[in-house]
Amino acid sequence: MKSKVQYLAIAFALLIAPPVSAQQSDWSFSGTAYLFMAETDISLATPSGTIDGTLSFSDALENLEFAFMGSISASNGRWLLLADYNYTDLAFSNSTPGPAFSSLDTSATTQFLSGYVGYQVYETPAISVALAGGFRWFSTETTFRLQPGVAAGRSVTTDDNWTDPVVAARARVRISDKWSGTGFVDYGGFRSGSETWQVLLTADYEINDRWLIRGGYRYISFDHEINGNDFRFDQSGPLLGATYRF
Repeated sequence: MKSKVQYLAIAFALLIAPPVSAQQSDWSFSGTAYLFMAETDISLATPSGTIDGTLSFSDALENLEFAFMGSISASNGRWLLLADYNYTDLAFSNSTPGPAFSSLDTSATTQFLSGYVGYQVYETPAISVALAGGFRWFSTETTFRLQPGVAAGRSVTTDDNWTDPVVAARARVRISDKWSGTGFVDYGGFRSGSETWQVLLTADYEINDRWLIRGGYRYISFDHEINGNDFRFDQSGPLLGATYRF
């Protein structure tokens, strides 16, 4: 089995491979491979009670079975196209209160894809602000297994996917010739039983005209009703990535 580092290298190589037509248009493109080292909270509210599994930031990499995380962007004048894809396969355990169950084992395979069309509404050499609209698709297959204690063990599986409309805003600030900062927020759902939002803050360092490295913090949340039960998925933590521009 390939190591996590090998998987990330393969994913990055695929992500930054430029299309032949990129240099024959007025569009500029960039591809980013990143690692989101997140604390994960997954809960499911059922008629018999709420099941809640938590994977701490310190255990995130150890319990990561497989992941691919990448984004692409394109710009032409004031117009922007943005896309972000995240795939994670996690398995972890938590202790449970009381003697009824001995532990809770959670396994979760999740994917989300966000796509936006944006327009820069304000631009100076130091600051630019863009507004955008788009969608976020989320897919999950999550299994909670309560291990036997005083009570018999049981398991619950949630398997579903859905798409929410989102609105977003992005601001970029030029700090120096090499350093800049980016802030990105979005919100979506706009209907009963479904909500999603995120905040992303990064500090970006330009190595040269092509390469940029960035580090920051991200919080992303999903809340959706599945078969009458409230499913919630939250991730928060540091992010580290590399961007190639062409």
